[in-house]
Amino acid sequence: RVLATLPPQVVAQSGMDAITHCIEAYASVAHNRLTDNAARSAIGTAWRSLERLVQDPGDSEAGLDMAYAALEAGMAFTNAILGATHAMSHPVGGLCDAPHGAINAVLLPHVIRYNADADPQPYVELAEAVGVTAASSAHATAERFATRVAGLAARVGLPGSLTPLGVRREHIRLLTTHALADACMTTNPRTPTPADVERMYGDAL
Repeated sequence: RVLATLPPQVVAQSGMDAITHCIEAYASVAHNRLTDNAARSAIGTAWRSLERLVQDPGDSEAGLDMAYAALEAGMAFTNAILGATHAMSHPVGGLCDAPHGAINAVLLPHVIRYNADADPQPYVELAEAVGVTAASSAHATAERFATRVAGLAARVGLPGSLTPLGVRREHIRLLTTHALADACMTTNPRTPTPADVERMYGDAL
């Protein structure tokens, strides 16, 4: 009943935040077997249930699935911590007072692509967990996964860029400074330079 009264936008934002928790925990340098299992289980459940719950908040099966997925995703990231998506999202939320899950949904595909340039394997495994068919190479599969993540966010009604959330190009340098100082950046699987973070923010505008 509680989930049935949530506005669809809140369901979409919260659901994409949970999916981000799964992906970042799985790729984190602090991951382990416990967090990997929780993240894989949660992302599979959320992937097949989020759209259903956004379209019909009264769908009790989808609501229960999303509640379990969010719990498992929380178990994963509480132990493995997160990564650059959250590190970059936090200052945007503070500056623009924008919804956290919506910010994550925009930034996540860009961070997946950035990290996958160095090591695509975690994203290949996550792609398999949600039924994304493998491409011709690991890097191509990771790219396909990033595209599907962006597609899911669009289908549940979230913005495709940071611009509607209030971010402007003149904000990027300040946001980058705060993102690089965020604790979540320490467990990102690839260590970004300021130029890397600025480029990801710019690509997300």
